[in-house]
Amino acid sequence: MFGYYRLASAVPQLRIADVDYNVDRLIAGFREASEKQAAAVVFPELSITGYSCGDLFFQPRLRQAALEGLRRFTEATEKSGTVAIVGLPFLYGDALYNTAAVVQAGRVLALVPKTMLPNYREFYEKRQFTSARALGTGTREITVNSAQVPFGTDIVFHDMSSPFSFGVEICEDLWSVIPPSSTLALHGARAILNPSAGTELTGKAAYRRELVKQQSGRCLCAYALSSAGVHESTTDVVFGGHCLIADNGRLAAESARFLRENSLILADVDFERLAAGRLSESSFNDNKPLPSTGEMLHVTLETDVPASPGLEYAFNPPRPFLPVPEHRDERCEEIISIQTAGIAKRMEHARVQRLVIGISGGLDSTLALLICARACRLLGRPASDILAVTMPGFGTTDRTRSNAVRMCRLLGAELREIPISDACLQHFRDIGHDPAERTTTYENVQARERTQILMDLANKTGGLVVGTGDLSEIALGWSTYNGDHMSMYAVNCSIPKTLIRCLIEHIAKESEPELAATLVDISNTPVSPELLPPSDDGTIEQRTEDVLGPYDLHDFFLFHFIKYGAPPNKILYLAEHAFRNEFQPEFIRRCLDIFIRRFFQQQFKRSCMPDGPKVGTISLSPRGDWRMPSDACGTIWTDQIS
Repeated sequence: MFGYYRLASAVPQLRIADVDYNVDRLIAGFREASEKQAAAVVFPELSITGYSCGDLFFQPRLRQAALEGLRRFTEATEKSGTVAIVGLPFLYGDALYNTAAVVQAGRVLALVPKTMLPNYREFYEKRQFTSARALGTGTREITVNSAQVPFGTDIVFHDMSSPFSFGVEICEDLWSVIPPSSTLALHGARAILNPSAGTELTGKAAYRRELVKQQSGRCLCAYALSSAGVHESTTDVVFGGHCLIADNGRLAAESARFLRENSLILADVDFERLAAGRLSESSFNDNKPLPSTGEMLHVTLETDVPASPGLEYAFNPPRPFLPVPEHRDERCEEIISIQTAGIAKRMEHARVQRLVIGISGGLDSTLALLICARACRLLGRPASDILAVTMPGFGTTDRTRSNAVRMCRLLGAELREIPISDACLQHFRDIGHDPAERTTTYENVQARERTQILMDLANKTGGLVVGTGDLSEIALGWSTYNGDHMSMYAVNCSIPKTLIRCLIEHIAKESEPELAATLVDISNTPVSPELLPPSDDGTIEQRTEDVLGPYDLHDFFLFHFIKYGAPPNKILYLAEHAFRNEFQPEFIRRCLDIFIRRFFQQQFKRSCMPDGPKVGTISLSPRGDWRMPSDACGTIWTDQIS
């Protein structure tokens, strides 16, 4: 399953101090999670007895019943590889500890005591419990129901045959200045399981949610928390039964609060992706302690945990570059502001008099022109400082040309039209090429002619040539070397094609009606370089996606290949799931083969690409994010899906 494991967070009904009843509910919750093939399920803090027992924890009878309840629960897990985290009070020496029992396949693997004991306002845990700090560093062996098990906070659990690993911290531990989960993550825990018992106060759920998300992002891990539910005591407070699962800063699953019935949430988490993130994306490894400092016990799971049976509870959007709808307008404005700030700085530094840009009526040049117009407004300069050049050639259609002209007029940019057909025909004669041969030469002559015009106009007007190529084209090498490949500043260089369309549609929503209608029509125009003559009816004949495959697919491939280093067979699996209602598996495989081959073959174009702003987490700039030899061989990648 390519590193996917299913995490579960559950809140069963309980009765305070009724251990038998509680264990029955825990067993039922465990079996449901196991049947759904969860790798691990976390239950609330002190779930065997109930969290709100108060001074009843001092009663030997309750503690003995809790141990017997743990034994019965443990036996119920015997035929499953699913790990369970349940809570109980545990007496060690003359001190009582609030502990989490880690149980799998009929065995208690360890007991983890709570470190941070809240003792303020409604909490008074220090009245009954002792902090794990009293134990000192490291772990010790204790006897739990006649079995010797580790006891301590410094324990990481591993499934040695997979990337699945986890650690445990309890409730208030997360709220501390330096949560124990930070250390556990640095020692290899890719998931943190937190049995909790947070009271519900106005606004507290939102804060708890942010804590879980932030810690999962900071530790590059998954984080599953289960908080005690409404069946705890309501003498002075109410518990809400809040279940949360986060995945590297993203909320993956969340339960409703205040449910009277049992609650279970699930999330399929990519542990391979978490490992890849720690390898390449942060200063994560710089935080690791020296080998001589601190002791961490690594416990190997004797039974393999189940892998996710599918991606039913996974976050696997088909268009991963697009902002989620609830934040789309905000994110689009942020991206546009980054682009605008980038070109504005370059204008000031280079003291340019004009921005020179080729306008085709296509997506990329449209967004670049819109950004140039915003940069002029930002700097208090007139839009007429933009010199927009439309250069109709052999493949230009009336639709794209009229859209380009109308857009320039509405924005206030100066528009020049310079046809290139005669110049290209002369060049064909100069190099001895028959224009009837519609080869790469036929196409690239036009692209280079256009770039030459733009560069010469920039020299003539004291201008700067603004590049329009996007991240998708850069990844695929879909540009003419020393043609549209070249510019003096490339404003779209880290924006993939799917996001280009999204940004244009966002600007259209805020524009006056005529410009909005033009932008919508541009957004709906087929993607084409328009280098081959149009069809007999005057419509676009040369469609890029007919040659390469849909940009929706290529952007999906690009995201997973670059961001997390996913191998081709995993990308193929994820794509087949994400696009299961849009494309056939064999078609997806062919497109992936095209992507990989072109990505490796076209690196030489990326090695000398122009400057441009990074707007997201993925960029192919040779100076910043992506360093790859131009003659690297992609055989081991293509072989995996051939």
